[in-house]
Amino acid sequence: MIEYKNKFDVIVVGAGHAGCEAALACARLDLKTLLLTINIDKIALMPCNPAIGGVGKSQLVSELDALGGQMAKITDDTLIQLKVLNKSKGPAVQSFRAQIDKKFYEIEMKRILENCENLILRQGTVSKILINEGKITGVESEGGNIFLCSAVIVAVGTFLRGRIIIGNKEYKAGRMGEYPSMNLTKSLNDIGIKTDRYQTATPPRIDKRTIDFSKITEQPGESTPMSLSFWKEKKVHLNIPSFLTYTNKKTHEVIARNIDKSPIKSGIINTHGPRHCPSIDRKVINFPEKSRHPIFIEPEGKDTNEMYLQGLTTSMPVEFQQEIINSVEGLEEARIIRPGYAVEYDYIYPSQLHLTLESKIIENLFFAGQINGTSGYEEAAVQGLVAGINASMKIFNKPPLTFTREESYIGVLIDDLITKELLEPYRMYTSRAEYRLLLRSDNADLRLSKYGYQVGLLNRNQYNKTLKKEKEIKFLQNYLKNKIIFPNMENNNFLKSMGSSKLEVPASLYQILKRPETDIFKLVDYFCDDIEIKDPEVFNQTEINVKYEGYILKQVEEIKKYSSLEKISIPQNIDFFKIRGLTYEAQDKLNTIKPNTLGQASRIAGISPADISILLINLKSGINK
Repeated sequence: MIEYKNKFDVIVVGAGHAGCEAALACARLDLKTLLLTINIDKIALMPCNPAIGGVGKSQLVSELDALGGQMAKITDDTLIQLKVLNKSKGPAVQSFRAQIDKKFYEIEMKRILENCENLILRQGTVSKILINEGKITGVESEGGNIFLCSAVIVAVGTFLRGRIIIGNKEYKAGRMGEYPSMNLTKSLNDIGIKTDRYQTATPPRIDKRTIDFSKITEQPGESTPMSLSFWKEKKVHLNIPSFLTYTNKKTHEVIARNIDKSPIKSGIINTHGPRHCPSIDRKVINFPEKSRHPIFIEPEGKDTNEMYLQGLTTSMPVEFQQEIINSVEGLEEARIIRPGYAVEYDYIYPSQLHLTLESKIIENLFFAGQINGTSGYEEAAVQGLVAGINASMKIFNKPPLTFTREESYIGVLIDDLITKELLEPYRMYTSRAEYRLLLRSDNADLRLSKYGYQVGLLNRNQYNKTLKKEKEIKFLQNYLKNKIIFPNMENNNFLKSMGSSKLEVPASLYQILKRPETDIFKLVDYFCDDIEIKDPEVFNQTEINVKYEGYILKQVEEIKKYSSLEKISIPQNIDFFKIRGLTYEAQDKLNTIKPNTLGQASRIAGISPADISILLINLKSGINK
C-alpha cells in the first residue's frame, strides 16, 4: 500500500539548475512537487566555471527572469563581480557576465527550495520510470521506494552512467566525488527513449596564495549600478577582480611532449565534447600556429582561495597538469587544489521531444538540461522552467506555453535542439538567433513578462512595472518626434559639444538622436524640462529603438515574411514515407523528428526547399484529413 505522502503532482529528478527551476515553477503554480536528488548537499552546484551569463547566455537568463524564474535573482544576491561584455559593439550582442560566489549560490538556492510552499526536497537516486499504457505513473528509487505522480521531469545533468577521466584513470561518478545514476538509462531505453554519450571537461583549480599577481593583468568588473534581474533594484555590486595571463611556447612544449598521456590521444575518451570549450591539449593539437592562448584566473568565491583557470581545461594526468600550470607566467609556483577532469555521460536525442520538452512517446514525461544534449547552467535553467511550466499546464488541462525563434532565445534553443543534428553539447550564442537585435537582454521583460504573468509566476505588481515601462517608452518616442529644435547658435554649440554637426534646418529630437554620436540623456537634460520619466531603462530602450530603427524594421519584415511557414501545422500522425516526391533522407528525418510546423521542418538538416514545397502541396491537398 502506497501512503499518501508518496503521492505527488510532479516529481523532478535532479537538483541542478534545470531541476531547481522546474521544481520551483511547479510548486509556485500550486502543485505538490517532489524534488529528488542524489546528494542534497550539492544543490545548484557549479561544477565548472564560477559564472552566470556570457554572450548568448545572459539573454537566456534575462528571459528566464522575465518569465518568473529564479536564477537572475540569486545571481544578483551572490555575485562577486559583474561585467558587460561587448560594450564597444551593438546592443544585439552586449551581454552580462557575473562572477559568482559558488558556495553562496548553492546555499541560497537550497534555502529557497526548502522554504518553498508545496515543495518537498528529498535525497534519493531514481532507478526506474514507472508508466502505464504509455503514461507516467511515478518513479522508483534504488532503495525500492515508489513515488506516484502525474508528471515527471528528468533533469539529471551528467549523472547517467557518469564516468570521470583523469589521464589513464577512470571512476564511476556524475561529478568528481559524487555517485552516478547507473540504472536510469536502462529504464529510459526500456520505455523507448533513445540515448547516446557525450563528454565535457573542467580545468584545475589553484591556490590563490601561490599566484604571482605582479605578472598578470587585473580584470575588474563594472562600478555602476546594475542588476541581472528586472525585479531587483540596481546597485553597485561587490567587485572582486579576475586576472588575465597567457600560455606560452614552454606551455605548448610541455603539452606536445606529453600529448600521448592526454585521454583524447590515448583513446580512453572517444565521445564528442564541446568545441566551444576545448581542452588546452586539444587547442595545441588543433592550432599549432598559435603562440599563446588566454587564461582567465577567476575567484570561486569571496571567502575561498580557490581560483578557476578559464581556458586551461584538461584531463591529463595530475602531474602533467601541474607542469602545464607552472609553465604559465604568474603561475610558476601555483599549486593545484583540485585537478581538472573529463566526464562522460548519457543524454537523450532531443528530437524525441515536443516544443514543451515533453516526450513524444510517453505522456507527461519531460526532460530538461544536459540530458537534452546541452551544456551550460543557463541553457539548463531555461529548459527547467519550460518543462516545469508545461508539466503544470498539462496537469491543469491548460494550453501549453511554447516559444518561437522570433520572440526569444528560449525558442531558438529548443527549436535547435529538436530540429538540428547535435554533433556536440549545444551552447547558446547570439549568432544562433536570426533576430538577435530584437531579442536583447535589456528588453526580455517587454517581450516575455506577459507569459510569466499569464501562467502565474509573476504577480500583478511585477507585470504592472513592465506595462508602465512600455507605456513610458512609447510616450518618450512620441515626445521626441514632436519636439522640434531650431538651428541657432546656442543649440548648435550644444550639438558641437557632443561631437555632432550643426543644424541647417529645424529637426526633431528623434531625428537628432539617430545620429550615432548623440546621447539621449544629454539631449533630454538640455532640451526637455517637462519630462517626468525617471527610469533610466526607459531612456536606454528608447535610444536603441531610435538609433536602430531601420535594422529593427528590417528584422520585423523578415519575421512577417517567414511567419507563414510557422503557421502551417503538420499533423503528428503523418507517415512521411507515403508522401511521393520527398527524398528518402527527408522522409527518414521527418518521420524521426515529426516537426510541429512547416517552418520547423524547413530547419531540419537535409530538408531541401524542394522537399518543403512537396510537403506544402500535400498538406494543402488534404494529407491531414
